[in-house]
Amino acid sequence: MTVVPDVTGQDWLLEPALAPAVYLDAIRPLYDAAARGELALPFCTSCALALELEQQVCDGCDSTERQWSTVEPYGVVHAATLMHRRERGLVRATEPYPIVDVELDSGHRIVMTLTAPGSAPGIGERVRVGFRRLADVALPAIEILEDPK
Repeated sequence: MTVVPDVTGQDWLLEPALAPAVYLDAIRPLYDAAARGELALPFCTSCALALELEQQVCDGCDSTERQWSTVEPYGVVHAATLMHRRERGLVRATEPYPIVDVELDSGHRIVMTLTAPGSAPGIGERVRVGFRRLADVALPAIEILEDPK
């Protein structure tokens, strides 16, 4: 089941004022791909090692060159926690919400929440990365798989 992002900019979790200014962001390729419904992440151009979003030097070969490539949006839950935060004017959620660390099939790790309110998937559970919309920015978020790939 794919959750389609709310085109009104009314995210279930955050107020639109918290949307990232993607034109200034070093990880703009992530947002550009997300706007197309794709997941793009950085790799080292020398050894093809998966890099963290803002990593500047490769741990494998010390190269400072990286390229962003589209990856399959599937992975496994590595860790999860429940965030208890109420901040009027910024956080729309009134109940605790999950923050989940996913190890993607590409070798990347990304921390995100869900595309819609719900419970955190279990450790080891297979998930798909979908997108939620905050103002005019698409953000990676977890979709729970009914029939894991």
